Amino acid sequence: MKVLVVDDSATMRRIIENNLRAAGYEDIVHAANGLEALSNMAGVELVLTDWNMPVMDGLSLVKEIRKNPAFSTVPIVMVTTEGAKEEVIEALKQGVNDYIVKPFNKQTLVEKVEKVIGG
Repeated sequence: MKVLVVDDSATMRRIIENNLRAAGYEDIVHAANGLEALSNMAGVELVLTDWNMPVMDGLSLVKEIRKNPAFSTVPIVMVTTEGAKEEVIEALKQGVNDYIVKPFNKQTLVEKVEKVIGG
C-alpha cells in the first residue's frame, strides 16, 4: 500500500514514517505541502496530512483530492495540532476520513490508519 505523508516538518514526516514502517507499511512517499502532495498522488492509497502548511494547507489539499475523480475515494487522515471541535467538524465535512491530534502515539496512528483502510 502506497502512503503519502504530508507535513511541512521533516521531523514529523520522519516520526509518522517510522511509526508506519514499524506497523508494516513500506511504500511511503513524502510531501512538504499540499501542492507538492498533489504532484505525488499517483498510486497513493492513503494520505496522512497536516493542516497548517505553507503554499497549500491540508484542508485545501483535502478539497483538491476530493474534487479529482481519480483520487476522490482515497482515505485521508488529518494529523494536526488543530484539535478544536469546530476544526474537526470542518475537516470531516470536507472529506477527511479520520483525525489525529498531535502529539499522538504509534498505537493511535496505526489504529486510525487501519480503521480507514479497513484493516
